[in-house]
Amino acid sequence: MTGALQHATRDIPIVFVETSDPVDRGLVASLSQPGGNTTGFTQFDFAISGKWLELLKEVAPGITRVAVIRDPAQFSGVGELAVIQAVAPSHAVEISAVDARNIAGIETAIEQFARRPNGGLIVTSSGIAIKNRDRIITLATGHRLPAVYSNRVWAAGGGLISYGSDVLEQYRRAADYVDRIFRGEKPTDLPVQAPTKYDLIINLKTAKALGIAVPQTLLARADEVIE
Repeated sequence: MTGALQHATRDIPIVFVETSDPVDRGLVASLSQPGGNTTGFTQFDFAISGKWLELLKEVAPGITRVAVIRDPAQFSGVGELAVIQAVAPSHAVEISAVDARNIAGIETAIEQFARRPNGGLIVTSSGIAIKNRDRIITLATGHRLPAVYSNRVWAAGGGLISYGSDVLEQYRRAADYVDRIFRGEKPTDLPVQAPTKYDLIINLKTAKALGIAVPQTLLARADEVIE
């Protein structure tokens, strides 16, 4: 959408939200100096991908294998997987990438992965995953795979744990940028910013269904607990 707007105008200011890697996508020249008529707020910092693995090991210490569902066609999918692979040795887990090209392929990959014990699941952000989130959550629960997801809609829909940026906070910050632009500032002078607030959501109903006793230390850190 942002790219289409840029093609339509290079004069009218554009403020985007929830956009992954705007530099790689050619939306801005750099995060600190966007250039042109566009600035905004990124969807996440790739570093939080390592946090997903950390949370998975905290809620299910016995896992030794983790399947990571990602869209290889998206730069974010490549970047998130790379971070998870980088931190995996420190958590003593083996990482398996699952390419999210279609739901049939995801179903087959999860079913095959679940045949061996001590497995867990991380679902990174992608349009295909969101579109099929109900099915993915059902598969994870049915195969008794502890899973961590990228934003709140997953935990609210029955996923075990989600950890991601606060979407409403992004729009509030974007509104501030719009106000500053109306007051005379230029998008090129407003740096692209990463999220400053991430929410940890835990679904205790799902934890009970999986036979997982969520540590009290983890519950104490949660921004929301769904019972």
